[in-house]
Amino acid sequence: MYDLTGFQRDLLYAIAGQDDPHGLAVKDELEEYYETEIHHGRLYPNLDDLVEKGLVDKGQIDRRTNFYEITQRGRREIEARREWEDKYVSIGA
Repeated sequence: MYDLTGFQRDLLYAIAGQDDPHGLAVKDELEEYYETEIHHGRLYPNLDDLVEKGLVDKGQIDRRTNFYEITQRGRREIEARREWEDKYVSIGA
């Protein structure tokens, strides 16, 4: 996960947290979080990077809609990141 941008990490988290994430659902989730518009030119190349890194699988729903699914490697990366964060951030302790 060390080689991901913050935006890519947020994409990975958004995909992991949705039941059937497709491009626009992920886009909507991040627009709500960032409180700003996410352009397709930013979204889809970063999703493709996650696919290339083996963190996300990409499939096709129809000719215009792709779905994204976190891989086992992606889940392991999130778990490792959470463990690392827990070493430095203690909330409510």
